[in-house]
This record gives sequence, C-alpha cells and structure tokens, in this order.
Amino acid sequence: MTNHIHNFLKACCSVAWLMFSVILYGQDYTSYIVGDTGDVSATTQPVYALMGGASENDSAMVWFLEHTGGGDIVVLKTEGGDDYNNYLFSQLGVTLNSVETIVCHSPSASNDPYIINQLNNAEGVWIAGGNQATFLNYWKDTPVENTLNYLINEKQIPVGGISAGMAIMGSVVFTRESGDVVSPQALLNPYNANMLFSKDEFLQNPLLQDVITDTHYNNPDRRGRHVGFLARIAQDYGISAYGIACNEYTAVCIDSDGNAFVFGEFPAYEDYAYFIQVNCLLPNLPEVCTAGQPLTWNRNQQALLIYKVPGTVEGSYSFRLSDWETGTGGEWENWYVNNGQFYDLADAEPESCIGTNISELPFTSSFLSCFPNPATNMLTIELSEKSATFGTLRLISTNGQVLKNIVPEQHQVILDINSLNSGVYFLQYTSASANQIIQFHKQ
Repeated sequence: MTNHIHNFLKACCSVAWLMFSVILYGQDYTSYIVGDTGDVSATTQPVYALMGGASENDSAMVWFLEHTGGGDIVVLKTEGGDDYNNYLFSQLGVTLNSVETIVCHSPSASNDPYIINQLNNAEGVWIAGGNQATFLNYWKDTPVENTLNYLINEKQIPVGGISAGMAIMGSVVFTRESGDVVSPQALLNPYNANMLFSKDEFLQNPLLQDVITDTHYNNPDRRGRHVGFLARIAQDYGISAYGIACNEYTAVCIDSDGNAFVFGEFPAYEDYAYFIQVNCLLPNLPEVCTAGQPLTWNRNQQALLIYKVPGTVEGSYSFRLSDWETGTGGEWENWYVNNGQFYDLADAEPESCIGTNISELPFTSSFLSCFPNPATNMLTIELSEKSATFGTLRLISTNGQVLKNIVPEQHQVILDINSLNSGVYFLQYTSASANQIIQFHKQ
C-alpha cells in the first residue's frame, strides 16, 4: 500500500472482524482490544521505530511487528479511538496474539493497575501521535514512565512512536509545554518563551542518549528549529547532542546493534531521514546563543554535520548510531546559521578530529589521571592541585565528538559512564596554560 495515501484509505475502508474484540471503560481510560485477550510469552528483540508523522509507513511497521515475536501489542494514546487495532492486527500480514489501544483521558490513568499490567505483559508498545506536552503531563514521573523504561531496558521489547510519539523518544525532549516553535522563532531568538526542554527525565533509550528528535521535517521546514534546539542544548547542558529527524512519510527503524534503517518511498517521493551531529572540530559551540538575539552558529560554515538518508520501501539505506559516521546510500551535508538565517551545504566531508585537533596539541607534564581503567559504570578522574578548577574537562569519542564538557569544581570528578557504548574514549583537560589528553576503556 502506498503510504502517502494511507490515511485516506484508512478513513475510507472498514474491515469485518472475525476475531473477538472488546471495549473496556475505566474511570480515566478507554481500552479497545482485538484478538486473544489471554497473555502469551514471545521472544522479542530490543528495537525502536521512529516515524515522521503524517502516516505510518507500512514496511517499517511490519519490521517493527516482526521483532515482537507475534505477541501482544499495546498502543498508548491520549486522544482518538481504536483505529490502530484493525491496521496492526489484520492489514499488515503479521500474525499477532492481540492489539490493545489504551486511550488515557487524564493523568490519573497512569496509576491504574490495569494499564500497568497490560504494559508489563506487552511484547511491543507503540506511542501514537498527539501532543508531547500532554504525554509528559500524563506519564512523566508515574508508573507508566517506570514501566516503559522497564520494557526498554530489562524486558527489551520493541518500542516506537509517530509524531509526538517519536518526539519523546530521545533523552532530550522539546516539551512543547508553552506551545510550538517554528524555525524563524528558534533562530531569531533561541531563548524564546516556547523553547523549553527536559533532559534525562523521561525515557531512557540507550541508543538515543543525548539525542533530540524532530518530526514533520519537510512540512513545515523544521531544520532551522532543530538547529536552534541543538544550540540550546550545547549552550545550556554543555554537551554535543545529536539529532534524528524524519520527513512526514519517513521512518527510522533501529536494531539492537544501533543500525538505523530508513523506510519511505524514495525516489517517487522526497522521503528522507536526517542524522545530525555537532561538528567535532574545536571550538564548536555557537558563536552567539543569547536571549533576545539571533543565533549565529557558523564555525567556518561547518557548525553541524548531517547524514541525509533517503527512505526506500525495502529500508535499503542506513546509518550506524554506534559510531555516528558509517552510513550507506546517504549524503553528508553541513548546516550553519548566520544572524538567524539558516544555510545548508551539500557535499560535506566528515572530519577526523582526533588526528587534527587533539593528538597534535602540545601537551604539558602529566597531571590528569583516571581509574579504574577499564571502567564499567563510574570513572574517577583526578586532577593535580595546581590544575583543578581553572580549565575545562572534556569527554571525547574516538571520532572526535565531544560528548560532555565539565568545569571541575574540585580535584576529583566522578563521571557516570553507564550510557556509553563499550570502547575507547578520551579525556582532555585544557586551560590557559595547560593541555593534556588520556584515554580509557569502557567495558
């Protein structure tokens, strides 16, 4: 089925159900169930599916359902009805035990034992579109949030979402609690009243750590506002965050190894996904990111590095989130902003920053150390007496990406590295008179 006319067909078509279906009404929710209401156990795989917002991509949704082992699917919503039940259970050709749509009508639904039980028993959870401000208001800091994180990190089942459901998947979320933002607003004043974010406060998806997503990317053009989001994150949190974005009929499906496959109907349609990172060439923070002033983030027209991937029906092209540099079928671009004006440049080349920016710097005598090495969960960093509190400590990946900036307040820094993938990382300490880099291994 052509996904670009999928909404129209769903509205016009009906299915005569042969399977048992039931509607349950709670005080604060409505549940629509189709299929077997008994719980089953199935072998699942920890994958994510992110969709741009206009309609579900059928091929990507089949990919998602196939990783649920044919078990029970729960769809979470805060508005609407049971339109997902027919679509998931009978129209895609994947055999499932059941599909249940739970529509939460108020924040108190998040404490309902029935909803928590159904989520705990699920082999796949899909978060529908709506308003991420409502989602956060209803689910944040509740048993629903705890259960979703249990399903992602312990039970390890497929979890995905479309539109607002995709918007809440990253560890950094544009909350929309004061209203939406368009690109000109974000670029002309990155501290406008609607630019509100939460960080590490909702879903804990390991492969989406320090990622902020955006949707409906081509209608309207949201590239500028996404750059504004990343500028604010860099300025406020001191991290070089990442962005993942989808055009309206595009989907990104991420497997357990961090391979992100892009589904769409390219070349018939302009279906693209965008993987955005702050350029690792130092310095890389915005030149001007101040309340009431237009954003400037130029850095020699290389402020941001983007891998733009066309989505195909087969999901043929991909990008690897485990290193943020390996991709197939896409093209590299640079994005930058001058005085509130967004620019994009094709034919960009990724930089090898460890070689050009770190290892060639003149190093002083040793005053930086860390232990244990290798480390698993926590890393202790020691600074000598004369070096501490005067400079900046950076955590850097092997491709030169600055993952964290720290201004030490004492001679010992305890760094939580649970979210890092296994591998080699660098610690760099710089001040007006000193520079040193050491490496450590994350197990």
